[in-house]
Amino acid sequence: MSWQDFYLRRDVLDAVLRQARRDPAGPLPFTEIPGASTVFADRDELLLALHYKWMQQLTGRVGLALADAERSPDVDRVDAVTRGWRDLATAQPTLRAVLDAHLNTEQEAARRAVEREQRMLALAAGLADAREPDRDITRVGAAFQALLRSTPTRPARRRGPVEQLLRRLVPTT
Repeated sequence: MSWQDFYLRRDVLDAVLRQARRDPAGPLPFTEIPGASTVFADRDELLLALHYKWMQQLTGRVGLALADAERSPDVDRVDAVTRGWRDLATAQPTLRAVLDAHLNTEQEAARRAVEREQRMLALAAGLADAREPDRDITRVGAAFQALLRSTPTRPARRRGPVEQLLRRLVPTT
């Protein structure tokens, strides 16, 4: 891919999200976007590119949240990953809404992309171990992702020093 192709793809993705901002669940703009059919074969390929954009940003946010969690004794990995996911969903509401409305996991490529996201979430949160079968990690990640999507955002509860100590001493499974 040349730089020209890269910038054209980026511009098409940005134009799709700008147009979808009005109604993210409505028909996904494709033919109306200049250059879309040049760089993407169809809407499904466009959606995969949007999911890739989501994953790039999610990986960065989760990484930063985990780095912050290592420096703060009152934040665990699940809280850190939750914060990273929710921060991105807040920063990119149209992207998240378009993916939720249009990404068809019945299609093999989309299903694999979503499963990669679920595995990343489970592993980053420490809810699964990399030595476990992919099927199990995906299942745990799917459950965690469902909780992220369905649980309303609320401020984190401050924990006292005794509770912090107990959380560290009591093993989690």
